[in-house]
Amino acid sequence: MNDCDRTALFSNGNGFVALNSPVKIQILDFLKGCSRSFDEIVKHTGKAKSTVSVHLNDLRSSGLVEEECDQEDKRRKTYYLKCEHMAHSQPPILKHYKNVLETLASPQLEKHGCFKCFFRAIQFGFDAHGINSDPIMRKIGRDIGISISSNFVSKDIEYLVQELAVFWKRYQMGTMYLANSEPLIIAVEKCFDYKLISTIGKNLCSFTEGIIEGTIVHSLNISCCVQEIECCGNGKDRCLFIVHFLNK
Repeated sequence: MNDCDRTALFSNGNGFVALNSPVKIQILDFLKGCSRSFDEIVKHTGKAKSTVSVHLNDLRSSGLVEEECDQEDKRRKTYYLKCEHMAHSQPPILKHYKNVLETLASPQLEKHGCFKCFFRAIQFGFDAHGINSDPIMRKIGRDIGISISSNFVSKDIEYLVQELAVFWKRYQMGTMYLANSEPLIIAVEKCFDYKLISTIGKNLCSFTEGIIEGTIVHSLNISCCVQEIECCGNGKDRCLFIVHFLNK
């Protein structure tokens, strides 16, 4: 299925809006996690400013996007999501869902671990049946991050990442480490079920995004947004998460 055939369903709080415009869907995907300026959106889409302006006006009218003045430059507008991506046309991930189900029925289950397979079966299953699992996986991850942060004592971001890395290793969730300080980028290698993941063509770690974000927000009492920028699901050898600090 190519992007031109893709249909996506979004919830704006008052109902659902179905979109089949590749540019509008591209804009909404780009706004996931943090607000973007008009120029950033133009650059990302590769479309003319007039075209992007029309699409943004349509998205605002549909209650999917809102604009605000940039705090550093009142003349510049930034745009952010007012919706959640609820569903989309059935993607090729159905094949990976079937692969996990086959693993559950094979001697390989002992090798991969039952609960690891269950986790991916649930995630892939939602996507394969047309429901985008990312928002709820991220929300659950964030709730978990807030809960486990009660075990951490660090009030410095770099030491907090070290504590979280110890937690990650202790519970066999992979190897976590600080990959970069400015901007802050956290890496995870050999995540707990990496052997189950082949190159799917999409980021898969919204759950981990939520855990990291919830841990930072609750431990340090600062606002941030965590976004996965590299993923094993996209053929990378590690997953990378960039931390965008808000109001900083």
